[in-house]
Amino acid sequence: MIKNQMWWLAVAVCLLLASGLPRAWAVELWVGSATVDITPPRPVALEGQFHTRVANRVETPLVAAALVLESRENGQMKDHAVMVSCDLVGIPEAVLQKVRERISQAIPQISPEKIILSATHTHTAPVVTEGKYVIPDHGVMTVSEYVAFLVDRVAEAVKTAWQNRQVAQLGYGFGYAVVGHNRRAVYADGHAVMYGRTDVPDFRHLESGTDPAVQVLFFTDRSGTLLTMAIEVACPSQEVEGQSTVHADFWHFVRQEIWRQFGRKVDILAWCGAAGDLSPHLMLRKAAEERMLRLRGLDSLQEIARRISETVMDVYNVARQELYPEVPFEHRVLNLDLPLRVVTDEEARTAREEAAKLADNPALRMKMLWHQRVAERYEKQQQIARDQWTNSYEIHVLRIGDVAIATNPFELFVDFGLQIQARSKATQTFVIQLAGAGTYLATDRAVAGGGYSAVVESTEVSPEGGQILVDRTVEAINALFGQ
Repeated sequence: MIKNQMWWLAVAVCLLLASGLPRAWAVELWVGSATVDITPPRPVALEGQFHTRVANRVETPLVAAALVLESRENGQMKDHAVMVSCDLVGIPEAVLQKVRERISQAIPQISPEKIILSATHTHTAPVVTEGKYVIPDHGVMTVSEYVAFLVDRVAEAVKTAWQNRQVAQLGYGFGYAVVGHNRRAVYADGHAVMYGRTDVPDFRHLESGTDPAVQVLFFTDRSGTLLTMAIEVACPSQEVEGQSTVHADFWHFVRQEIWRQFGRKVDILAWCGAAGDLSPHLMLRKAAEERMLRLRGLDSLQEIARRISETVMDVYNVARQELYPEVPFEHRVLNLDLPLRVVTDEEARTAREEAAKLADNPALRMKMLWHQRVAERYEKQQQIARDQWTNSYEIHVLRIGDVAIATNPFELFVDFGLQIQARSKATQTFVIQLAGAGTYLATDRAVAGGGYSAVVESTEVSPEGGQILVDRTVEAINALFGQ
């Protein structure tokens, strides 16, 4: 009797699994990757400061690394994603669309909406948005020339990665390294200043915490040989942001160290985690840090790279004990309508006045536009009902085994990123910011404190919109893991 009951129970479970549950498990995970050089071949204007800078010298190369993920069942593609990390400040919509058009023409099997470009946010990379700066007429690449070069190179990386696809295994893990520091100092009267002095009597605290996690996602072939690796650090790559040379910042040195360990055949994607209010610049203990750098014989870039690469190697050596050849894989693309920040009468008046002061200074065109756009937003919002004062933003949510990846186009303040990670059902959650052009998305606390990165000129979406972004992202992640 017991044997009969067990037999019928086994049959019932099999029937339930076969017909009653959604099936997300991939029979095979196929992965391809490639790295290309996107260093400008001629002098170029740089993005990332208010004033125009022209780089006549290349300090380090810039790269774009492409990762193609595909799930197959019975030899047929079930889902896919194309992820490209670029040593750039941000990814304008025009650049993304050009890349998508080029790739969809070359590889019809790739859905354009499944292509994701993200930026490391180095402030020493070429301008990729038309009209932001007044650029010299001669001896310097135009924006359109560099964008055409960039699109060619990124498309080449994706094509190579597509051709290189092979059956792969998933590995992942994380460790800790101090890289990003909160850069907003808060004072006794409650106001905040980005990079404000902390050695003064009225300094009280840094506005928020940080995220010291170094998250690692990697893929091997069936024998366990490493193929490609993605590293997420919640810090923009802007340690040398003010100089006038082409420079990939600390990610260059991270790549060099990992390539020293594995060889250049391993492709490395550099992902910037939610870090709108973080940077690698020290706000405290500067003299102590300088002394330690002197004793180590390193500069600040090398020290940051040392911390990241040592953590990555430690994580890899532990995590490679568990590799997963067959995992669930899904990629969802969402377009979220987020409420925009309302421009007040006073903010609009001040913005118009500041824009007028800068109108005759071509070298500060970027700063003039920064103010002018606020006045333009004010005029536009007068014509639109308050509940319709929104904009649509593309985000991506992926499940790869027990890992979740969520992207957003903003410089997302760290508190929002930590919320997503804390509420996610995934074992490990990567939050990739600047998968888009990126404006700051500040918290209520930051907006109350004011200062660059939280004033109306810096932000397009309201703090309420940031919370909606968090909630919808978490819902999308957990829906995948609910299966």
